Amino acid sequence: MTATALPSTYHISFKKLSAFRGRAEEGPHIYYCYFYSEIRNKGMRTRLGCLSHKSDSCSDFTAILPDKPNRALKRLSTEEATRWADSFDVLLSHKYGVAAFRAFLKTEFSEENLEFWLACEEFKKTRSTAKLVTKAHRIFEEFVDVQAPREVNIDFQTREATRKNMQEPSLTCFDQAQGKVHSLMEKDSYPRFLRSKMYLDLLSQSQRRLS
Repeated sequence: MTATALPSTYHISFKKLSAFRGRAEEGPHIYYCYFYSEIRNKGMRTRLGCLSHKSDSCSDFTAILPDKPNRALKRLSTEEATRWADSFDVLLSHKYGVAAFRAFLKTEFSEENLEFWLACEEFKKTRSTAKLVTKAHRIFEEFVDVQAPREVNIDFQTREATRKNMQEPSLTCFDQAQGKVHSLMEKDSYPRFLRSKMYLDLLSQSQRRLS
């Protein structure tokens, strides 16, 4: 079977492609059918459309800081930025650390993992039973369900266990999925962040302010 060339305007997610490579032995037509299904089900996704314009730099971080960039950079000390390398949890406990890590994940098109983790943290603070059920289904539909708008990278067993939890949502219904995503970011994205130009630039800028 000869696969028809896909229009250049269609952009296929690297994450989906990586997840599908395990079936490469089934032949190129399987790839094409999968790509067509992605386009048909999700439309023209442009997550990779601006790939050539993305940069791993300090400017990407300052654009989404919780405070005004100049003021925030002045508040960010070398000691604080250096502590982000102590552990992933230390990074997540600092608002500027979260902002910097989010900016880095955007350059890798995987920010949904952090957004899901943060949504779960906020979800655990829910006190109203009625709101808990509504929030749980909203998080599941946005991040966990198959073909969710911001689908996170978790295994089938974890996804199905979380789906069962939706029958009677509780404050712990996302714990397994959140743990998997945390572990993935800690082992995969976090080490790359610490080696990134973005993080090294931040350290350099904070050190220059002291000199």
